[in-house]
Amino acid sequence: MPADDVQLIGDEEVGGSGEAVDNPRSVLDATTRAELVKLLGDHVRFDEPMRRHTTLKIGGPADAFAEPASAAEVAALVRWCACRVPVTVVGGGSNLLVRDGGIRGVVLGTGKLRAIEVIAPATIRVEAGVSTGKTLATALKHELGGIEFLGGVPGSIGGGMIMNAGTYLGELKDVTRWVETVRLADGEVIRRDNAACGFRYRHSDLPPTEVVVAAELELVSRPRAEIEATVKSLRQRRADREPKKVSSNGSTFKNPPNDYAGRLIEACGCKGWHEGDAVCSPVHANWLVNTDRATGAQMLALIDRVRAEVVRIHGLELELEVKIVGED
Repeated sequence: MPADDVQLIGDEEVGGSGEAVDNPRSVLDATTRAELVKLLGDHVRFDEPMRRHTTLKIGGPADAFAEPASAAEVAALVRWCACRVPVTVVGGGSNLLVRDGGIRGVVLGTGKLRAIEVIAPATIRVEAGVSTGKTLATALKHELGGIEFLGGVPGSIGGGMIMNAGTYLGELKDVTRWVETVRLADGEVIRRDNAACGFRYRHSDLPPTEVVVAAELELVSRPRAEIEATVKSLRQRRADREPKKVSSNGSTFKNPPNDYAGRLIEACGCKGWHEGDAVCSPVHANWLVNTDRATGAQMLALIDRVRAEVVRIHGLELELEVKIVGED
C-alpha cells in the first residue's frame, strides 16, 4: 500500500495485511517506501508478517514484501534494490523457517509469476510462482506424464527448482529442459540448460544471487487414467505417513546416504519432543511441526536438540532440508 496510507495505532504500524505490526528494526524510511510503491503499486506491502507466507506459519515481519507480476518487474525491482537495500527471495514458503526478528530490506516473493502453458505436444513452460499442484493438474489435463511425483508435494516451481523437489518416484531434474533466472545484482536474465543447473538430491547449483522466474519441462504422453492412478497412490501413501492438521515444512532434515532421517530420529526416542508448540511429530519423526503458536526460536531450539541427539546416538550430523532466514 502507498507510504502515505500507512496508519498508526498507538506506536504500531499497520502493514499491508491490515494487521498491527511493531517493526522497529525496519531499515526502510518513508522516502524508500514511497519509491517502492511508485515502482510496484499495490504489489508491495510493508511490515508484513512472514508467518503469512510460510507453510510453517512462523516468522517476524519483512520490512517490505514485494510480489512482481512478471520477469520484467522482477528485473526492475532488483535493479532498484541494488546498492539500496538487501533482497531476500522466497517462493511458496513450503521449505522455509523465518526467525522471529523478521527480514530486513525487501522480500521478493514469486507468487504472482503465475503463467503456465503447453507450448508443444509434450512441453510445458511454467513461471516460478505456479504451484506444484497446478503444474501437475495442467499436465493431467493434457495427458502428459513425468511429473506424477509432484502429487502431494507442496510449494512452487521456483522453490522446487532450487531444491530439486521430488519423491521416490522422481525429481524435477528428470523433466527440466531449462531454468530462467534474474540476477539480483543487475537484473540480467539468464537461462541455463539442465546440465548447467547442477541438480542433485534436494539441491541444485542455481545461485542464491539469482531468482528463478521460469522453467520449461519436457514430459511424455501418458493416458489420463494411468496418471491419476499413480498420483492417487502417491498421495495416499503420503497421507498414511504424514501428520495432519498442523503447520509444517514437511521433512526437516535431508535423508543421509543409504538411510532415512526419520528412522534415525525415531530410534533416538525424539518423537513427541517439544519446545513450546514446536513438536517432533509423533506421526513422522522427521516432521518438526507447529501445533499452534510456535516461535522461530522454539523451532530452532527443537532442531538443535534433535540434531544433537542424533549425533550422540548415531554419530551422524543431519543436514537441514529447511532454509533458515531472518534475524533472531
